[in-house]
Amino acid sequence: MSNQTQTVDPKKQSSNRMVAGMCVAFVGGMVGMAYAAVPLYAMFCQITGYGGTTQRVEQYSDKILDREITVRFDANVSGGLPWDFQPVARDVQIKIGETKQIHYTATNTFDTPTQGRATFNVTPEIAGAYFNKVECFCFTDTTLKPGETLDMPVVFFVDPEIVNLPEMKDVKTITLSYTFFPIAGEKPVAVAPKVDGEANNVNSDEKAGG
Repeated sequence: MSNQTQTVDPKKQSSNRMVAGMCVAFVGGMVGMAYAAVPLYAMFCQITGYGGTTQRVEQYSDKILDREITVRFDANVSGGLPWDFQPVARDVQIKIGETKQIHYTATNTFDTPTQGRATFNVTPEIAGAYFNKVECFCFTDTTLKPGETLDMPVVFFVDPEIVNLPEMKDVKTITLSYTFFPIAGEKPVAVAPKVDGEANNVNSDEKAGG
């Protein structure tokens, strides 16, 4: 019985290597896209105002319309952060294109320093691309000492181009909402106050049981 040597087609071998290379490149591309998804999505929201993301600008509006709109301010605290967070005024009425400064305050009600960071959004969401902030405290790590109150200004204007949106034709109010979250690892843990005589009772029980 004779042994037969199988001959591999060089073209087929080259084709297999090409397919394998394409698979590796595809997997690598998917991994890279997964890592880039979050910052790319954040950039997309910042540019387009998608999801009610407001715009950050460096200059004031050079055009003010003879048309007013009401801006309401909302404040929230999440994740157990022990802060009293409130807008100084609940709403203001401004002309579209007019630059306005408003204020929020935050007070640490805990007995140790705590840290928080704020996120924000605008409703209706379509207004986010036209709500321009010149100054704000969002995405900034903020530390408050026990009992400390911090004044946090926000400078903003509503882009006059918003009047060209058919969806905003009958909208008279925009709401700017902030939510403060504790920074990871900084969530305070409440300690229950000791009751008078508690330590003595514990010691007595231990002695009795021993």
